[in-house]
Amino acid sequence: MSGLPTASVAETAKVFAGIVAPTLAGGVIKRRPRVMTLLEKMQADASAVQTLQKLRARHGDGLLRLAVPGRSFALVLAPDDVGRVLADSPEPFTPASLEKKKALSQFQPHGVLISAGLERDRRREWTERALETSRPTHHLAPSVRAKVADEFAALGPGPLDWDTFAPVWWRMVRRVVFGDHARDDRTTTDLLERLRLSANWSYLLPRRRRLREEFLGRMRVLLARAPEDSLAGGLAADDEVASQIGHWLFAFDAAGMVTFRTLALLATHPAQRQKARQDLASGAELGYLRACVLDTVRLWPTTPAILRDTTKELDWHGHRVPAGTGLLVFAPLFHRDDSRLPYAHSFVPEIWLDGRAQEEPSLVPFSAGPGECPAKNLVLFTTATVLATMIGDRDYTVDSSPKPGPGRPLPATFDNFSLRLTGHP
Repeated sequence: MSGLPTASVAETAKVFAGIVAPTLAGGVIKRRPRVMTLLEKMQADASAVQTLQKLRARHGDGLLRLAVPGRSFALVLAPDDVGRVLADSPEPFTPASLEKKKALSQFQPHGVLISAGLERDRRREWTERALETSRPTHHLAPSVRAKVADEFAALGPGPLDWDTFAPVWWRMVRRVVFGDHARDDRTTTDLLERLRLSANWSYLLPRRRRLREEFLGRMRVLLARAPEDSLAGGLAADDEVASQIGHWLFAFDAAGMVTFRTLALLATHPAQRQKARQDLASGAELGYLRACVLDTVRLWPTTPAILRDTTKELDWHGHRVPAGTGLLVFAPLFHRDDSRLPYAHSFVPEIWLDGRAQEEPSLVPFSAGPGECPAKNLVLFTTATVLATMIGDRDYTVDSSPKPGPGRPLPATFDNFSLRLTGHP
């Protein structure tokens, strides 16, 4: 059994310069607004996808080992291999990769994503129970709808940018997660932001233990007061639960970015906007708006780098993969693969409703398999509810550039922080 095909030193350098470095600079755990603005100007994801497409054409679509000293690391280049790696998590492909454990332990030392074995199973089980992972709509849906309507009523017609949208989003999130008493508790979410900025550096920065303890302490207080009509209601007020809810807040940050981008797409795509409004009128479960959100995440993944580590030595199509090998699935390569997908650079929510997306194992806006985001349905419901509230009685125009539209390829990198819209009654 031979080793994996290996990229040259020059090719590895191109991967680090064109894919790894921009991804890290933009902020893997907490986005850096100024860097994201620069990456949008560079259209960094477009060149990243092209680099990986060239490597795939040169080396084939099997695993490609990078020439990294001191660490066995490989790129996943085939759609079917993406499906295999994600379906066979956590064994032999664990989500608790070395880099992820070092990063996420800054604010969620007991989180599911960096747990293993029976401990992971137990934590995943209560997390899925609290989030009602298997249900399309959480039993707290009426409460969530009311809180969304209450908070987003403040966003009337007129200019709308991220600095206006985000505070409203976070007030809603704190109420949904912890209850109304947490509405204005910016201190806790600001502490989380500081910890996540540190987590961007993974093992290059020491643990901020004092800051983490302050954050977890505030979380325990919020948990102890959480009412029944909140996600945290009835959960133990301990560090394990506080760690995992730290991850929920992390995920809600990404969901806010997706919601704002989806609003821009609906503003510039009249056909999809009309279908979304028909969805509202039907009184259904906002299936089309959920599909809009899914396609926004396909276009601009909030987790562009999906990491797995092998837990044992593997035979990969006749090639030996050592235990402890890090595997990188760069989602934009597969989500924007214009060599395979005719809709790669277009806003096409219909693919999530007509079966086309399900035929593609590498379209993974919420990851997939046993490691799929347990809050997927809750996030889709919440984001769709916010969008329904916002587009129900007004139109929007996009005032910033680039302006996404149906007549041209959508930008490969789309910065929510510099996005500006105007709401029209």
